[in-house]
Amino acid sequence: MLSRSQKHILIKFFSLFSVVRGYNILVVVVAQYLASIYIFASDLPISTVIFDINLLMLVLASSASIAAGYIINSFYDSEKDLINRPQKTMIDRLVSQNTKLSFYFILNFLAVVFASYVSFRAVVFFAFYIFSIWLYSHKLKKIPLLGNIFSALLTVTPFFAIFIYYRNFNEDIFFHATFLFLLLSIREMVKDLENLQGDFTQNYQTIPVKFGVRVSKSIISIFVFLTIIPAVILITSYNLGYMYVYFYLSMVLLVIALIVLWMSNSKQQFWWLHNLLKFVIVLGVLCIVLIDIDALLKKII
Repeated sequence: MLSRSQKHILIKFFSLFSVVRGYNILVVVVAQYLASIYIFASDLPISTVIFDINLLMLVLASSASIAAGYIINSFYDSEKDLINRPQKTMIDRLVSQNTKLSFYFILNFLAVVFASYVSFRAVVFFAFYIFSIWLYSHKLKKIPLLGNIFSALLTVTPFFAIFIYYRNFNEDIFFHATFLFLLLSIREMVKDLENLQGDFTQNYQTIPVKFGVRVSKSIISIFVFLTIIPAVILITSYNLGYMYVYFYLSMVLLVIALIVLWMSNSKQQFWWLHNLLKFVIVLGVLCIVLIDIDALLKKII
């Protein structure tokens, strides 16, 4: 049996894990390694990529800065989140704001330390990334559309660090990144519909708050059609291995999402749509291995 103090520490740990959204960071870590193995450094042996210390440091720097970003975002959005996600917010509040801010500075410091192992340019890159996350949380997220686009860019940025590290400038990487960026932008705009009540109460000038739900749905629809373009280009012009199956499936799911979007009017319906888009994103991460599944099977066998 755990003592009272041990239970208290365990509860605090899970609360902090909820604040930094550890499950999202885990997905990013897996995505960074899979993208490195099958896209950015596909010409290198898998073992070379996995045991690359510089890559590990870049991944750790990304994880630390992302975790810090979630903390500062939670700090600024505490009142809004209490309306939009009351249960999660009550769990998050088990850790004091002072403790959260202390972890915020510690994580950012660790991100810079990890980056310094790679190069001074990596330090500058992550310093700029950390500042950009703060700027988004403090100012930009309240600006219609710009906040959504900037959030999607911040999500893609850690992959850009690895892209620069491996100096792989193949055109297919651009279309992979464009597809992911547009998909993330759609998810962010659907989140605004889901969080409309809290955003309106706290005067966050999101698209549905400032222009209405119908305009927001129309913009999302445009982004859905734009997302299909890089998917089609990747399928028809590049060797994706078996990953072409994912892009066909994603286009079908995006069309379904579009139909569901125009049928949805409640927070619960937008929540389901948001999770459908998250599923498409996570599935895309797992399907990266399909680019060269034969090589992976040979390694395993």
